[in-house]
Amino acid sequence: MKIEKVELRTVALPLKTPFRASVTELRSRDVLLVRVVTPDAEGWGECAALPDPRYSAEYVDGAADVLRRFLVPALPENVEAHEVGPALAPFRGHPMAKAALEMAVLDAGLRAAGESLGHYLGAVRERVRCGVSVGIHGSVPELLDVVEGFVAEGYTRIKLKIEPGWDLEPVRAVREHFGGELPLQVDANGAYTPADTPHLARLDAFGLLLIEQPLAAGDLVRHAALARRLTTPICLDESIESAADAAAAISLGAASIVNVKPGRVGGHLEARRVHDLCQAHGIAVWCGDMLESGIGRAANLALGALPGFTLPADTCAADRYFAADVTEPLDYADGHLTVPTDPGIGVTPVPELLDDLTVRAEWIDR
Repeated sequence: MKIEKVELRTVALPLKTPFRASVTELRSRDVLLVRVVTPDAEGWGECAALPDPRYSAEYVDGAADVLRRFLVPALPENVEAHEVGPALAPFRGHPMAKAALEMAVLDAGLRAAGESLGHYLGAVRERVRCGVSVGIHGSVPELLDVVEGFVAEGYTRIKLKIEPGWDLEPVRAVREHFGGELPLQVDANGAYTPADTPHLARLDAFGLLLIEQPLAAGDLVRHAALARRLTTPICLDESIESAADAAAAISLGAASIVNVKPGRVGGHLEARRVHDLCQAHGIAVWCGDMLESGIGRAANLALGALPGFTLPADTCAADRYFAADVTEPLDYADGHLTVPTDPGIGVTPVPELLDDLTVRAEWIDR
């Protein structure tokens, strides 16, 4: 497939309410989109990086720079999606930027071939169960009101962000208010240390599905030690940046569940490798969310429809977070999102919406 030109476009998606991402409060979500143009089709990709390097080392402007200066020029003139990873491998790091470029090439190739991303990846479901992530709020009553809204909309699982000083009380309040039948999990984003083990063990009383990334990213040994002290299953997020990382975590007993985010592991093809590895070892996986636009969400739905994704995804309806998006809304009903079946990722930006939300755009010479 011949790549004729590549566009980088940053859009600003207004959030309905501020969202706490790691230690950052977002009021709008800057999203870097990548468009690949070929003689037969255009393809779209989305970079999962946040505006600042807090979730990971990547950030929106940095991703645009590395794409502009190194990654796009490194693509062969003729390339297929499975060749993108090897072509970009000489450049260390930057998995989210690489994932965006791979997604755009994959989307263009599948559109030209008339094949959906779900079919290409091996999806077995037409709809994906949706959970929702709830950030840290100013008070417990405010948190309960927010959770009430999500439950009323049919979301099949609630995830609460926690940190020292905001953990036992809000988790207890949600569990007591909504009862033991509500699927509930927590996400620490690496906010705790091994010294907090006795405190974290008190979460075992609430019947949680999992505790996500309680300790620092990459600290597999201490996660394994913590797993032996808790009855709540440990899920790893930031610690898993590749299938090799997942294999190491499994070998050490550092996790019994893995949150798979395509941007974090370098693309949907590597995400499928993580899925396949975990499925072979009986490790549950679910698809995380990085506040993506409809482009990223559509691609993540295709991934989340694979057989090993047995827990609800974080991919909720975009209009729950965004006042405006670049695509038409995905089909949400009864706690599920429908997996797009049109060729490629199955959605395309609406030109008027795209133009209205664009902050900057540039074409990359090749």
